[in-house]
Amino acid sequence: MSVYLGQRDVVLAAGPEAEGYLQGQISQDVLALATGESAWSLILQPQGKVDAWFRITRVSSDEFLLDVDAGYGEQLLARLKRFKLRTKVELELATWDWHAIRDHAEPTNAPDTPIAAAPAGGQMGVDLIGPDMPTPKAESMSADEFEKRRILAGVPAMGSELDESTIPAEARIVDQSVSFTKGCYTGQELVARVDSRGDNTPRKLRILKAESGIATVGAELSHEGAAAGVVTSVAVDGEGFVALAYIKRSALDLTSLELDGHTVAVHTVPGDAS
Repeated sequence: MSVYLGQRDVVLAAGPEAEGYLQGQISQDVLALATGESAWSLILQPQGKVDAWFRITRVSSDEFLLDVDAGYGEQLLARLKRFKLRTKVELELATWDWHAIRDHAEPTNAPDTPIAAAPAGGQMGVDLIGPDMPTPKAESMSADEFEKRRILAGVPAMGSELDESTIPAEARIVDQSVSFTKGCYTGQELVARVDSRGDNTPRKLRILKAESGIATVGAELSHEGAAAGVVTSVAVDGEGFVALAYIKRSALDLTSLELDGHTVAVHTVPGDAS
């Protein structure tokens, strides 16, 4: 069992109207969550682009925890407050410890935590999130190794692959984050339109692999001299690297691209056949 020790920002939402308010604001079906259950979700701009990607956990009938990448809790909180008006829901921001346990589905010595949920991207393990958690008895995972695993799982990060310009379908997170059977929510129109008309977004997230060299965030990919995409995250992998990149629609059928004069392999993210 390996563990990465980090932090997540957590918005606590509680009150008699918390469930109904969240149901009308986020892409996941809040009403369908059982107590203790978690699900990934989006909160969108009215135009349908990403304000935040987070996990929601139901604590009780009127209390929820929304955990998001560290540094983006204020952004999530501000968006939740934007349409609250006189709704009876209290919103509070905290930063909690995050023990990202990987390699085993069930930890052997996990503490009792407010959030214990599966990680994104189908990774084996569990995310334990809570205030002032004791250090677990496990092999420590470096930040570099953790970043490599995130990239290979095709999991986007706030500020790297996700920002206010991102269309959810581009990041390949719609299937795990959106309910198409719930009622209306802010920003739903763009998500529904892409789903009903077919995914014809101008770019898509892909994984890059190279056996040697290194890439930098922001580096441009090309094919036969034409711009084909841009690198968004990078991690060292042996003598080479792995990376996430947004690839233009015109280059999505290619299995290799040019980066700084070298050829890199292009792969779809796990679970994405498009």
